[in-house]
Amino acid sequence: MKKYIVALDQGTTSSRAIIFNHNADIISVKSKAHKQIYSKPGWVEHDPEEIWNNQLEVLKAVINDAGIFPDEIACIGITNQRETVVAWNKNTGKPICNAIVWQCRRTSGTCSELKERGLQDIIQQKTGLIIDAYFSGTKIKWILENVAGARDMANRGELLVGTIDTWLIWNLTGGKAHVTDYSNASRTMLFNIHDLKWDEELLAELDIPHNILPKVVPSSGIILRVKLS
Repeated sequence: MKKYIVALDQGTTSSRAIIFNHNADIISVKSKAHKQIYSKPGWVEHDPEEIWNNQLEVLKAVINDAGIFPDEIACIGITNQRETVVAWNKNTGKPICNAIVWQCRRTSGTCSELKERGLQDIIQQKTGLIIDAYFSGTKIKWILENVAGARDMANRGELLVGTIDTWLIWNLTGGKAHVTDYSNASRTMLFNIHDLKWDEELLAELDIPHNILPKVVPSSGIILRVKLS
């Protein structure tokens, strides 16, 4: 019988793993902090590979600490810092830049331009969000326009982007699943909360190609089976 549930809690300052039994009792918790990178005033970044390595490390540690076998785990759930964006090479799995954290204000100018173009009402109606650098959409646009080779990679179908959940799932599944859930997608400023789809009009306004975005799935359900060893 599958006795345990694992929660991965990837936050702004640390990555945690928690094992619960079927009574929702906490069996074990492990966490590890990661670096905050302030490369310019108002900018906040994380190293995506450090986040993945830390998350994997605490996952292994919590299983060992609990004294259980991986095949006793029924499922893994993820909660995460939502608006933070990772972009990586589809072929190599390597990030093309640091993750742009939700706190980062580098795209404030882009947000002002969107407001000047009169997009405030349509964005709010479609996404439920105001135009702000907090959200993922303008961060993705910034990467495409400022990271060397990013736009060309996107045009060749070699670039993938996503929030932290997407990055963790990609790595947990060995690159087999490029997905996000409704909760994370709804914080991008690109997701139509009425149709539950990426909004093609908003993607066009921000010049973001659909092919780099993850498939959006319900927050509860099986995405893919993984083998823990």
